[in-house]
Amino acid sequence: MSKAATVSVTPEYWAQACAHLARKDRVMKKLIPQFGDAILESRGDAFVTLARSIVGQQISVKAAQTVWDRFAVLSRKLTPAGVLKLKVDDMRAAGLSARKVEYLVDLALHFDSGALHVKGWADMDDEAIIAELVAIRGIGRWTAEMFLMFHLMRPNVLPLDDIGLINGISRNYFSGEPVSRSDVREVAQAWAPYCTVATWYIWRSLDPLPVAY
Repeated sequence: MSKAATVSVTPEYWAQACAHLARKDRVMKKLIPQFGDAILESRGDAFVTLARSIVGQQISVKAAQTVWDRFAVLSRKLTPAGVLKLKVDDMRAAGLSARKVEYLVDLALHFDSGALHVKGWADMDDEAIIAELVAIRGIGRWTAEMFLMFHLMRPNVLPLDDIGLINGISRNYFSGEPVSRSDVREVAQAWAPYCTVATWYIWRSLDPLPVAY
């Protein structure tokens, strides 16, 4: 069975980020101690991380896991080359829609052909990586931002389209009143250069169970 295990990776900046956020933001000062040693987690494989994000689109977490488990056993090794060898009928039988099959094949092609500068990502800025990723069918800006946060562990990602971030800011900073993107940006000014860490704690305030992509 080819399933990538969740591996705990503590970004080297985490403790420094928490100290910065607690100093700069009254809500963070209150939130951070509530979650003890919980940290950002990565699955450690770029292709698997993005493939999982495609499989999970527009379905529940539970349904996504079921489909992923069926998909993962189709190939002895879950690699771009392995996915390109799969039969469409087998992928559909695992529970994937025709569109998701197309997206997964396009993702595998991008990795397999060298269209993505995977080895160069460490030296590229966030926006350059997002531009590469959104060229893949089925990957939009939000998915690219989740990849920056959960796989590349970039410290200062602010996913403005993330409903959890918007709801969490509404609850923690505006007493539940609706918030706009400009409200989110305003709150996040105090978070920089650690918007990723602050966003992670905002998510925890809504759901204490950490998510891994």
